[in-house]
Amino acid sequence: MTSELAPRDGFHPDLPDHQGHPHGDPSARSRVHHIRADDLDGDTAQTGGMRRFAAVSGARVGSERMWMGQTHVAPATSSADHHHGASETAIYIVSGHPEFVFLAEAGEGTEEVRLRTGPGDYIFVPPFVPHREENPDPSVEAVVVIARSTQEAVVVNLPALTVHHPDAPAPEAG
Repeated sequence: MTSELAPRDGFHPDLPDHQGHPHGDPSARSRVHHIRADDLDGDTAQTGGMRRFAAVSGARVGSERMWMGQTHVAPATSSADHHHGASETAIYIVSGHPEFVFLAEAGEGTEEVRLRTGPGDYIFVPPFVPHREENPDPSVEAVVVIARSTQEAVVVNLPALTVHHPDAPAPEAG
């Protein structure tokens, strides 16, 4: 008689299944973490018009140099203008047809550039580049997977979509 064992989740059967926030847990950096689709964390940096959910972060799994999660943009919705500080951001389009909008220098001024995407496409957003996500579809939510080169979700919400140079002095209040 052959005994069949039920498949087990986890990297090693002798390591406990750590739920929540493993900071301070020495095994967090020595095990593979499984983040289920229904266990994403909405308690992360947000921008109006979209919902971000963390999957991989310092707080959730002890990552030191990356953040990864999902963003959902409701039908007929535009996010607020924002950038992600010094973080590089890579985006994979899962569903829908989100548009990514930014300003590019053109001659002595700027022009709005709109990147129309679809499932399977990728987008790269360099550090400090102001942009917004739009979902022009009136009935289908857009879902993307995001990976950032920082441990947490860096989001700097902006009052307008403007070209930002990180080496330029901050504007004077007044």
